Amino acid sequence: MIIGIDVGGTHTDAVLLSSSGIEKKIKEATDSTDLFHTILSCFKKLLEGVDPKKIKRIVISTTLTTNAIVQQDMNPVGMVVSAGPGINPEFFRTGDHYYCVSGSINHRGREKAPVNEMEIEDIAKKMKKAGIEYVGVVSKFCVRNPSHEIVIKRILNKHFKKVFLGHHVSGNLNFPRRIATTHLNAAVFSLHKSFFEAIKDSLMQMGLSIPIHILKADGGTMSLESSMLFPGQTVLSGPAASIMGAIPYAPKKQDAIVLDIGGTTTDIAFLVNKTPLLEPMGIQRGRYKSLIRSLQTDSKGIGGDSVVRIKDKELVIGPDRKGPAMAFGGPEPTPTDALVVLGLMPDGNKENAVKGIHQIALELGISDAEAADKIFKKCCSIILKKTFEMIDKINSQPVYTVHEFLEGYKISPRKILLLGGPAPYFAKKIEELYHIKTIAVPESSVANAIGAALARTTCEISLNADTEQGIVTAHEEDFAEPISKTYSEDDLIETAHALLKEKALHSGADPDNIDDVEVVEFQKFNIVRNFSPKGKIFRTKMQIKPGLINGFETILPHP
Repeated sequence: MIIGIDVGGTHTDAVLLSSSGIEKKIKEATDSTDLFHTILSCFKKLLEGVDPKKIKRIVISTTLTTNAIVQQDMNPVGMVVSAGPGINPEFFRTGDHYYCVSGSINHRGREKAPVNEMEIEDIAKKMKKAGIEYVGVVSKFCVRNPSHEIVIKRILNKHFKKVFLGHHVSGNLNFPRRIATTHLNAAVFSLHKSFFEAIKDSLMQMGLSIPIHILKADGGTMSLESSMLFPGQTVLSGPAASIMGAIPYAPKKQDAIVLDIGGTTTDIAFLVNKTPLLEPMGIQRGRYKSLIRSLQTDSKGIGGDSVVRIKDKELVIGPDRKGPAMAFGGPEPTPTDALVVLGLMPDGNKENAVKGIHQIALELGISDAEAADKIFKKCCSIILKKTFEMIDKINSQPVYTVHEFLEGYKISPRKILLLGGPAPYFAKKIEELYHIKTIAVPESSVANAIGAALARTTCEISLNADTEQGIVTAHEEDFAEPISKTYSEDDLIETAHALLKEKALHSGADPDNIDDVEVVEFQKFNIVRNFSPKGKIFRTKMQIKPGLINGFETILPHP
């Protein structure tokens, strides 16, 4: 049996799956001030009357780190940054405890200026005095040679609880994004650690000692232990769960829109031939431009519980939410109340819903039914307007999927897949208004939790070989080995594959779900000096593709 839990801004959805399909499903109100007890309540309800020994896998997608970024509710952390000549790292300052230090490595990984250890000791004392507990360290060309980061960490270790290093973040070269990502990992670490340790302890008390998996922003999973090294990867895991839940129902060789209509927001994404689009650089949220690999998504502040009001004689929906719909005891009219008034949604107190919609109808000078229909149509149009704006933006840039770069490709969706509680009620209206095939995926109210439960472990590896220097490295993985002058492309791919498999297993992958491997990047350069060849540089990036675990077809609900 498998448990999947998706923590949304309004509701937390949870499912218990077996080889026969869905055994139990739960929708719990999310308490954003106490997410731990929200999730624990889901576990208790799912496991009632179930032998804990039958549970083989647990996957959680969480809004914890996303909320911390949005609300700026992160602990102050220290940053020690080394750049050397060229761009000034002051431009990328992350906060008050940000120190630019001497020492530099060039693009080939050769040291140009050493670390000043006394300088680092002085900075450590200042940060310690300021109450800093977690620190990030970034050297500009650390992916070519991380020795300076390692030296600085050795000095800082005796002063601080944990030190995060920039070369562990990504094999990609991007100094500003590496600084932001390392800072983000350090800033959310304490929150992430305490939350998941509490969950793990509680599950052990309930007789569950199996590994917990966390859904990442790229639609794959990693073990709880792995997430301690890179907590920033849990940012935007919620939208990723929606996409994974929609993939089985997407058309082959066509483009599709994925809309997850929640209580507070609607998440928007796209599939090309059942494959998600990828953010080629990494997640960007507010001022944070990161190297965190992510599926391409966006959100609109409108959902089933968005407040409906009249402003300057115009109907306005959202982006704020004041609680549930009036039909469910809330204080303000919402699109959900409109659905109840129209008779599309059978749940809830219709009398209360009518009270809310009636006030809107009076201000507009129309009947209750007309007001409800107007609200419903406007809600659909706001969501689709944002969707088509995203399509225009995507088509103005190169298109990347999680599998490949699609040169010159323009997405042209032929189908809309809806998830979320209100999905079945929206499907017919959206198709009526926009004449595009629209379906609510099976079990749409918990499809995101199903997507999380069935997502397989993903990871990628970046490997560099320099036959002139006689070394092959994957510094992100703390890997380096000597090589001969005859080291070849085939040798590089073989080494990368072995490292990728080892990383996947360490990240909690099932050995039966690590075969879907692909090379996503390969580069080859000849080193020539004085018109004479001196060696070669090989670089490759390899990944286990995001997707669903083997055998998922028998578990999924069918249309």
